[in-house]
Amino acid sequence: MNDVAIEFDPYSETYFDDPYETYRRLRDDAPVYRNNHYGFYALSRYDDVLAAHRDWQTFTSSHGITIDMLTHPNALEMARGSIIFMDPPDHDQLRGLVSRVFTPKAVADLEPMIRRLVTRYLDEIDPTDPSGADIVSGFAGPFPVEVICEILGIPEGDRQQIRHWTDAVLRREPGDPSPTQAGMEAMLFQVEYLSGLAEERRHRPTDDMFSGLIAAGLTNDEVAGFAGLLAAAGSETVTKLVGNGVVLFHRNPQEWHKLVGNRELLVPAVEEVLRYWAPSQYQGRWSNTATEWHGQVIPAGEPVLLITGAANRDERAYPDPDAFSIERPLMLNVGFGHGIHTCLGAALARLESRIAFDEIANRWPDFRVDESLSRRVHMSNVAGYSNVVVHA
Repeated sequence: MNDVAIEFDPYSETYFDDPYETYRRLRDDAPVYRNNHYGFYALSRYDDVLAAHRDWQTFTSSHGITIDMLTHPNALEMARGSIIFMDPPDHDQLRGLVSRVFTPKAVADLEPMIRRLVTRYLDEIDPTDPSGADIVSGFAGPFPVEVICEILGIPEGDRQQIRHWTDAVLRREPGDPSPTQAGMEAMLFQVEYLSGLAEERRHRPTDDMFSGLIAAGLTNDEVAGFAGLLAAAGSETVTKLVGNGVVLFHRNPQEWHKLVGNRELLVPAVEEVLRYWAPSQYQGRWSNTATEWHGQVIPAGEPVLLITGAANRDERAYPDPDAFSIERPLMLNVGFGHGIHTCLGAALARLESRIAFDEIANRWPDFRVDESLSRRVHMSNVAGYSNVVVHA
């Protein structure tokens, strides 16, 4: 193994722009990577990432899921009580409270509401204008937060503010794993708002998830933490997945034309976008006990990144993994994580993305992207675009 020459810096410009060559080198030459600067280990091969996700007793989420949380315990304090930082049995109890909202039938029943929101936002942008249209800021950004906030019960006029707070919380400056000052302020504003909404629902319950969590015995702070997590995951994931997909289809027009001509390919198309450019690139864990991988020991008491973005491009699992093909046979995709912390809203995110690509295909079967005007985000473990300018 020769990891000396490999620099895996998840806060570098190179990483934000395109980490996949670095991922290949990690898988080939440093499947157990040690970053001394930030102080973490990383697993990048498909089988290793799956195995570590399944072993929650060894690789716990209770110390945080991002580098700043894992390496600076104070950074985790504001997020304590959130399901994503719990292990069983607490995790199972809280997940059980809300899982009925995300059953296959419950998610399928949301399709009319989702399609209504998708068409509403698509109708408001015009890629036929000579200057084009930003399909992320005008569509893929606004609509997913409306969907998840409808489920949560957040008032319509406040939903886009939730998105802006979330963006600020996740933003990182190159070379710095800590939230920005604006991000920390946004976190405080969001917690204050959601706690206040929980208190309001405690006195005037309605038919929504907020009221259901309160009725189950959660405190205002616990409701706020859970709602903030769902709002973030439910909006950022779909925003990045749709934006990434639009760029990928622009770069691979033959795949887009297959989808335009055959909507039965919507399911594998979303899976391929998720595999190829995952919105969430890694999940952080804490090693409770020492384990050995490929002859190298990850000691107890260490931060470990499970790089799902690298795992989904592993040639040991996928034939020709760097080819983007929407007819690729389906297999276990770790783009939404794996194990007990698999994204709770994964089925919802997949449905939203399928509807988005379906409606885009209905309107603009021959769109193109001006990549010179497209911008990638600089966020903790989230990858994708803040701006994608489309012409049709």
